Amino acid sequence: MRIALRTAVVGMLTAVTTLTCGTAGATPPGPGVTARLLAQYTVGGTDYTLREITVPPGQSTGWHYHDGPLYGVVKQGTLSHFESGCASDGVYRAGASIKEPAGPGNVHIGRNLGDIPVVLDVLYVLPHGAPFSEDAPNPGCSFQ
Repeated sequence: MRIALRTAVVGMLTAVTTLTCGTAGATPPGPGVTARLLAQYTVGGTDYTLREITVPPGQSTGWHYHDGPLYGVVKQGTLSHFESGCASDGVYRAGASIKEPAGPGNVHIGRNLGDIPVVLDVLYVLPHGAPFSEDAPNPGCSFQ
């Protein structure tokens, strides 16, 4: 059982890593932002969780950071990603990969500035029991 679980987690990580290189409360996500659990495994002290995140047009994830790295793939739409200095640090279209580093020094927001929902598959690699995201206030940007 343990070998099968480890193999499944390694397979999931390999698939997402090959394709690649959450949600805040302080600035809450926009209406209709949803997350669907696809898979979840714990190995040692690390939780590996794969979720499908949907961000409707005109909405955002809210400002947040993560306690571990995230690896994502845009399945549909265009995600505009901004860092705490209010500058865009990337625009990710369908098929693109995104990686978010860990820690409170990496506050960011994902926004859907398009006219169709953004759908992402996201692998969270977090310390066991950590939340998917940590709340962060708007760092002073003119948008949420």
